Order: sequence, then C-alpha cells, then structure tokens
Amino acid sequence: MKHLKPVVLLVSAFFFIVLMIPTLLVIPFGDKTGGELTEQPSSVKQQTEAKVGPKVEVAVYRMKTKQVEKLPLEDYVVGVVASEMPANFEIEALKAQSLAARTYIVQRMLNGDIGTELPEGANISDTVTHQVYKSPDELKLQWKGDYKRNMERVTKAVQETAGQILTFEDQPISAQFFSTSNGYTENSEEYWSNALPYLKSVESPWDKKSPKFTDQKVMSLKEFEQRLGVKFPTDGSLGKVVSRTTGKRIATVEISGKTLTGKEIRDKLSLNSADFNWVKKGNQIVITTKGSGHGVGMSQYGANGMAAEGKSYQDIVSHYYKGVVIASPDQYASKLTAKQ
Repeated sequence: MKHLKPVVLLVSAFFFIVLMIPTLLVIPFGDKTGGELTEQPSSVKQQTEAKVGPKVEVAVYRMKTKQVEKLPLEDYVVGVVASEMPANFEIEALKAQSLAARTYIVQRMLNGDIGTELPEGANISDTVTHQVYKSPDELKLQWKGDYKRNMERVTKAVQETAGQILTFEDQPISAQFFSTSNGYTENSEEYWSNALPYLKSVESPWDKKSPKFTDQKVMSLKEFEQRLGVKFPTDGSLGKVVSRTTGKRIATVEISGKTLTGKEIRDKLSLNSADFNWVKKGNQIVITTKGSGHGVGMSQYGANGMAAEGKSYQDIVSHYYKGVVIASPDQYASKLTAKQ
C-alpha cells in the first residue's frame, strides 16, 4: 500500500492540471462582469443617424446676417423647439413640438418655397414667418445660466422622437401650431383658405392656465377708426358680431355698414387673437382678447396641459391633428437629399 501512494498523488495531480488548463487559458482574456461577450452600446448620435437614415441638411436663411446656414436636420429641430416652446414645459409637450417642427420643415423641403421669397439655396427663414430658429450661441445668450439644463431637456425630446414625422394619407402634414387657444382650436379653412382634414376644431380646455389666455389693448378712438377704415355711428353703437367660427372666434363684424372678418381686424389692430371684444371708455377703445395665435393646429399650452395630466406625445398630436400617423421620413429621404 505504501508503494501506491505516489501513484495516487501523481494521478490526482494530472487530473488537476487537465481541469485547470482551460481556466488558465480563459482568465487573462475574460470579462470582469462574468466572461460574457458584450457589445458596446452605440452613441446617441449613431442611434439618431440610424433612425433618420441618409443625412438631410436644412438650409436656413439667417435674417440678421443675410447668410444661408446649413445644418443637420435634427440640429435644426433642436434650435426650433428651443425657440418656439418654453424649455421648462413637460417633456412630452416638447416631444410633440419636436414632431411638429420636424414635420413642418420636411413638408416644406418636399414642396419647395411657398408664398415667401427666399434667396437661392435656402429652404426656410429663421423667423415667425416660418419657424423661429436660434443657434446654440444665440440660446446661450438668451438662457445664460440655464443653458445647460434647458438644452439637455430640449435635446432629449428631439432625440427621443428622432426621425418621426406626422403624416396623413402617407404625406407629411402642414403641422401648424400656436401658443394659446381660447378653449378651442380652429378649422383651417376658417382662418386660411384651404380646408385640411387633419386641421379641425377641437376643444382645448387646458389653455385657461396659460398666462396668455387673456389680454387687453388700449388705443384711441381715432387710431381704432383709422386702422379699420371705419367710422362709428353717432348713436353710440360699436358695431355687431355677425357670425363666429367653429372655434368660437369672430368670423365677421359689421361696423356702420362695413363688414370685416375677424382675421382682418386681428391683423389691422395687431391683436393676439381673433376672439375679441371691445368697449369705449371716453375717447379710448379697450379691446379684450382671449387666446394667442391663429388657433389652427396644436396649442402649445394645451399640449403642456395634456402632458401634465400624464398624456404622451402620441396622445397630444393625435388630439390636435386628426387622423394623422407617426411615420419615418425615410421614404422621402431620396427627394430631400436630391433637393440640396
């Protein structure tokens, strides 16, 4: 039995070496998390590019410098959302605004310049005529110490909706938006000439919390009459509302036999809204308005109110744009890149 002990030890050592060799070979190359083969996550930029597809650039005519600036589509959308909607709005409202802004420029780039004059090579201006756009440097001056926080919120909303646009019957919609409703949005044909099936009047009760829900403007009786080209009758009457729109705004007003539309009066008097009323106090006219903006499409304060109640950006855009589908612009990418 004494002669067997070295043999047993030798056999045991052999099996130990056989079992340990694979481990010794793997340990130097293994992963500290458990040895599994892992994949490095792609960057946010890579994810965005994958969603958007071929690179699309927007040529923005900068009104102050009179120069055309080209920048990637998603960077442009960040600059628009940051300029058009308060950065402290709910994130789902910012996402809804991202879809509206992206859809607006995609539709415009596909259809070309409509109704405005731009220099050759420009797709859009940076003003309220189209969509307000501000560069990061301009936003730094505007936001100052809040720049980092605000930009992170806006960028998050844009990135999480990257490559998404609103379509109706497989075509990008005219994604109109405005600040504050009077409690209702407006049918497109009752403010402009075109009747679009997705721009229909809907209730928007959340706007009552907007600081822009009501406003007053005071002007002299003389200026009021001059601007409208009317003369109040001597009997003291101040005209009468003949009709209202579906969205409860003024459709037509009659003053001393002259009929004016609510839109005409809003434009000539530079009012916030076409939902207005006025009273005469001495030699002055006090005009009270309800809401702010043209009233067609998505109300921004309404969107924020919906988001505050837990609604998603999909819920928001579906409420304000009837029958739309959230889609990718990939099918239009070749046309968009060809126009550059």
